[in-house]
Amino acid sequence: MDRRNFLMASAMAAPMVTSAATAAADPRNSGGGGQRGVTPGADTLAADHWRAFRGRKVGILTNPTGVLRDETHIVDSMVAAGVRPTAVFGPEHGFRGTAQAGGSEGDYLDPRTQVPVFDTYTLTATRIAEQFTKAGIDTLVFDIADAGARFYTYIWSLYNAMHAAVLTGIDFVVLDRPNPVGGKPYGPTLDPAFSSGVGRKPIVQQHGMTMGELAKLYDGEFLTADAGARLKSLEVVKLKGWHRDDLFADTGLPWILPSPNVPTADTALLYPGTCLFEGTVLSEGRGTTRPFEIIGAPGIDWRWAEALNQARLPGVRFREAYFVPTFNKWVNETCGGVQVHITDAHRVEAIKTAVTMLVTAKQTQPSVFAWRPDNYIDKLSGSARLRTMIDAGAGVAEVTGAWRGELAAFARLREKYLIYR
Repeated sequence: MDRRNFLMASAMAAPMVTSAATAAADPRNSGGGGQRGVTPGADTLAADHWRAFRGRKVGILTNPTGVLRDETHIVDSMVAAGVRPTAVFGPEHGFRGTAQAGGSEGDYLDPRTQVPVFDTYTLTATRIAEQFTKAGIDTLVFDIADAGARFYTYIWSLYNAMHAAVLTGIDFVVLDRPNPVGGKPYGPTLDPAFSSGVGRKPIVQQHGMTMGELAKLYDGEFLTADAGARLKSLEVVKLKGWHRDDLFADTGLPWILPSPNVPTADTALLYPGTCLFEGTVLSEGRGTTRPFEIIGAPGIDWRWAEALNQARLPGVRFREAYFVPTFNKWVNETCGGVQVHITDAHRVEAIKTAVTMLVTAKQTQPSVFAWRPDNYIDKLSGSARLRTMIDAGAGVAEVTGAWRGELAAFARLREKYLIYR
């Protein structure tokens, strides 16, 4: 059964601020662990029965993460309120989220709402603009939760949709959501020569921005060069109660898988770093119940975990682990490796952790460790520098120190686009 038919069968069975606005800091609540009560932008509009979209021909670019605090999907909520979207647009993994990595759901009529769904994944901005024109929309609403990493494709779905909105002259609205790994930037900046579907523009690996803030950055820094102009209109419906040092566990929101291989908020904390293992021959844990937390390959032994624990990295501990992936790399083969356990979420440094894992894997498992032959690691890390430095024997401090200047430059660049403090 294909995904469209699966969706059909399943269904049968069953206030805005402009891009120039700056957010005032909300008073801090002494509660932690989700007691603060962050309110996503979607909930603000839903509380007003989606009145802001009445009389507009609205298209929604969203996926399963586009939900209210009560876990009702925004498209279903809008239809129930009598504010029916003209069309829905799906990113990687699809609108209803049935597709695995690198897949999507195609075009179809959503069986629950009878709203037409268009597949935008892998399409150019010109092709997406054609979809917007075919659907007859005058406003594109974006509501997707990010994972906080440059190579997570949803932030480039945002960029492509903004580019298409410029080409078609429609309004653009972002319903903002928290960055699940907090608001601090870290890591190397993408070299434009390595631009790809997992990194289009020169931002750092862990950007530390919300989707609304990224939209403002894109509009101010990149769109004119690509699309010939800035957006006709960019509106961001702000989060309430979110601060830059908040992690997802601090928000009180339900964790909705942003994609099939990011099952928990702990996975998201590690993902901006351990996703680099997609660029190696080691399994990044796809095909296990803890992707991006379990890493390994046939032939890796206990020495890797021992070396990693000796590094005394903040916020994490490593356990020698053995596993058999059910899909992706090393299917049905016994792998040795490590499981990364988070001991203090607010101290985790995902990219430094991953660099340490790469360096020690090469040192302790030289007969097993290797980069993917296509040098995909260069697209993930944003240049050839990480790969060539590790191959040359550079240590962790040398590797992470190499991007210090560009990280500082990005932090300065993004400052004027930040909404939250």
